[in-house]
Amino acid sequence: MKKKMLNVIITDNTTWSIWNFRLPLVKHLLEAGCRVTLLAPIGEHSEKLESIGCHLVNLKLDRNGLSPIGNFELFLSMRRVFKKERPDVVLGYTIKNNIFGALAAGNLRIPFIPNITGLGTSFISGGFLQVFVEFLYKFSFKRVQVAFFQNCDDRDHFVERNLVQPLQARVVPGSGIDVDQFKPQPYPKNSEKLIFLYIGRLLRDKGIYEFVGAAKEIKKKNSNTIFKILGPIDAANTSSVQKEVLENWIAEGVIEYKGVTSDVRPFISAANCIVLPSYREGAPRTLIEAASMARPLISTDVAGCRSVVNHGENGFLCDARSTTSLVAAIEEFLDLSEEERSEMGKSGRAKIKSEFDASLISVAYFSAIDEVVDRAYFDVKVIPPKIRGVQK
Repeated sequence: MKKKMLNVIITDNTTWSIWNFRLPLVKHLLEAGCRVTLLAPIGEHSEKLESIGCHLVNLKLDRNGLSPIGNFELFLSMRRVFKKERPDVVLGYTIKNNIFGALAAGNLRIPFIPNITGLGTSFISGGFLQVFVEFLYKFSFKRVQVAFFQNCDDRDHFVERNLVQPLQARVVPGSGIDVDQFKPQPYPKNSEKLIFLYIGRLLRDKGIYEFVGAAKEIKKKNSNTIFKILGPIDAANTSSVQKEVLENWIAEGVIEYKGVTSDVRPFISAANCIVLPSYREGAPRTLIEAASMARPLISTDVAGCRSVVNHGENGFLCDARSTTSLVAAIEEFLDLSEEERSEMGKSGRAKIKSEFDASLISVAYFSAIDEVVDRAYFDVKVIPPKIRGVQK
């Protein structure tokens, strides 16, 4: 009997994140002959995803809503899609898609492989919300055979809190990166002013206030520095910077705001150092992209960030929630010679190539799919030839 090829659903909270973070895996699945259905709110990049061969199904989703009725409706809508599409495996990303996707798939006995892309505000804030979210994870993941985490700290937290079993939990280096797309760029030579660049949503949890506070302190002592911010205000997020606050920073001359862009590479290339003082991350894409382009990093010694930054080698780590510590890290960077800064960037590029290449993530996923899908009926040995060489 001829075996069938895999029918895969990928569910995420935006098509933007699928295009920007999951695209290498999506392409590898398509190259392997899989049918790939994307279950997410239809939005930015939807047409591009359809043009490469994906099938899109719209998902009504309130990312920040806590309504029990709304979340139950999300579970039902995901179950309806799974029942209609009959996927052989579902790959999940982001908190709501993972929790309610796992419940819906488990109810239909469809294999579900979640990727915990970070623990988010609920875990940073602690309290009742964290306890409630942990309960949901534990309950929904009971039937999950494999759960991916993007750093060891998050994996260990879930295991220690008995949210997953040790044999379920596996670590992958983020969503991977196309190292050919984010190529190393020559380090800026003889810069009159050193550019420190923050890339990301303007959220308190990302350390945006510490970044601006450090900019104020550094510029008092060193006028040859420029602090730039690239990224959107996320009005739906409770920790977002208000528009009026951002306008005041600009008016004071503390920072330059560069808005948003579909291509961060020119901004990274022009910068001397990328700064992300986040309180916690899964696998910070900003740092991974910047390191791949051979730029030094400054970040916090927290989950996710310390997986990308080797202190003193490709950047510096500082304490989270501490402007004083961030200022000290920036001053340490300023004391380096141009050659030393360039060598830091090269060290980062080597780290990304060896640890964060997207092909490594695809191999991990194909291996997990091979475990959870019934081989008697489906051809699951479908790793595309061009990534076979990176199998362990």
